[in-house]
Amino acid sequence: MTNDARRRRAAAAVLFFLYGAAATAQPLPTPLDETTGALPAALPTPGPDLPRPWSELDAAGREDVRARYAAWQALDPATRERIRQSRTRLATLPLDQQRALRTRFDAMDRLHRDGWRLGPRLGRQYPALQPLFGYVPAEQRARALALLQALDEEQLSQLAVISQRSAPQDRPALRDELLGLAPSARAAWLRAHVGR
Repeated sequence: MTNDARRRRAAAAVLFFLYGAAATAQPLPTPLDETTGALPAALPTPGPDLPRPWSELDAAGREDVRARYAAWQALDPATRERIRQSRTRLATLPLDQQRALRTRFDAMDRLHRDGWRLGPRLGRQYPALQPLFGYVPAEQRARALALLQALDEEQLSQLAVISQRSAPQDRPALRDELLGLAPSARAAWLRAHVGR
């Protein structure tokens, strides 16, 4: 995948991450000034393309907003800033390009779209990691996420290969084994398992 394709894919993911699947491509509103909380000079006029107010959301819509907010809060400050910068760049694109990115992102499988909630770094790798980490028991989720965030790019790539090659019935035991390792033992474990 070329760098340009990666940037377009990341821009589409940012759209979803910030505005959810219900919003369609549109000029993005000016955000609040995060230092003062001041409103932008011109507020967007509510319309069919803007996300619906909380009071109009059904239970599933509210749960989706809660999940996106929790995912946002779980990101480190540097990743949040990177996403804000991407949002700013995205807002400068012509409307037809924004719509094309939205359409492309909406066409992704929901499991892969939801992987972008983990941030740009893990979101790019998520389709390949999904077989091993798509269905993690609740009691392992925090440890699994911490492990994924601690791995470098090479280790994530190795883990993606392992994830793709592992048989479905072997994945829980494989994940348990990896989560049980000390951080210093992970690199050797990944090298050994990718070579199998």
